[in-house]
Amino acid sequence: MSGARFPVTRALLDLSWSRVFAVFLKELVQMRRDRPTFAIMIMMPIMQLVLFGYAINTDPRHLPAVIEMREDGPLTRAFLASLSASTYIDIVAIAHSSEEGEAMLRSGDASFLISIPEGFERRMVRGERPQILIAADASDPVAAGGAITAVQQVAQQAFAPEFDGALSFLARAPPPYEIVVHRRYNPAGVTSFNIVPALLGVILTMTMVMITSIALTREIERGTMENLLATPVRPLEVMIGKTTPYVFVGAIQVAIVLIVATLLFHIPFTGSLAAFLLAVTLFILANLMLGYLISTVARTQMQAMQMTFFIFLPSILLSGFMFPFRAMPVWAQTIGECLPITHFLRIVREIVLKGAGFADIADDMGPLALILLVLAALALLRFRRTLD
Repeated sequence: MSGARFPVTRALLDLSWSRVFAVFLKELVQMRRDRPTFAIMIMMPIMQLVLFGYAINTDPRHLPAVIEMREDGPLTRAFLASLSASTYIDIVAIAHSSEEGEAMLRSGDASFLISIPEGFERRMVRGERPQILIAADASDPVAAGGAITAVQQVAQQAFAPEFDGALSFLARAPPPYEIVVHRRYNPAGVTSFNIVPALLGVILTMTMVMITSIALTREIERGTMENLLATPVRPLEVMIGKTTPYVFVGAIQVAIVLIVATLLFHIPFTGSLAAFLLAVTLFILANLMLGYLISTVARTQMQAMQMTFFIFLPSILLSGFMFPFRAMPVWAQTIGECLPITHFLRIVREIVLKGAGFADIADDMGPLALILLVLAALALLRFRRTLD
């Protein structure tokens, strides 16, 4: 009577610990056989701890700057010495012309162009308040903001010891110089101008890799792989045939993102459309090859999705999408350079916001094409092994 009214109690009374232990042993054996899933479960928290603990920095430092120096006096040298000692700015080059500095700023080799005009010290002594010009790459407004404030503080600390003796009359407020900041490529500091174009890379990475990663595992789980292997189709032909349809899916996604970015967020498209289309095509193919490579390693669709997420997380965190790439440690930047999305984010931001063309994006198109070839070769080799 009580067992019928309380089924949970009846289940507990009929519980057999020997049977529970048998199921427990069976699950351990299954876990031992499913080594990829177990490895991902162990590595995922380790990777998250390392990335968030060491690689991610919400206070960007060591951002590259190029100096256009037309004055070489003691005050100027003191200012440059303080900049070099600062943790916010790393001086990567001395530009001999404004065109050279602008080119480095547009290509992304420098985040700041700091110009010290000719006659700066003479005009400061005369009380004319000469200007130190800072051209900042504001396509990432978060990275630009903190460093600009740091430059102003560095100038105060650099000039204060020099305003002594005969120059003590310069130690007054306001300071005898003026720092003028020009925010390039995103003067209003609109966050969506930086995030929305980059979202195209994130969306394509997530969808293309995930869809393709289950291409072969789906065949295995449904039992149709034997029929596919029995046909006279070659491995390269299988790879091309299985990935080509998703190129058109990626093209539709690109069109949707561009339309929404233009109409809803009013993001300007200032660069070469042909260069953009070529970069998008290479990026889509690289992600498809990465997904196809995963599908040759994974045994089930669940494993394929787990591996996809395992790759997707560092792609988001180490590519410069959420945090400034230059602010990460060297080892994190090295890993990021191996990811297709890192190069694509630079390309799409340069084309959309900076008006870049083929020549401006060549430094990132080369690595992106190389990554595509390497992934395709590895995927083809792995598939041939499955044929054996």
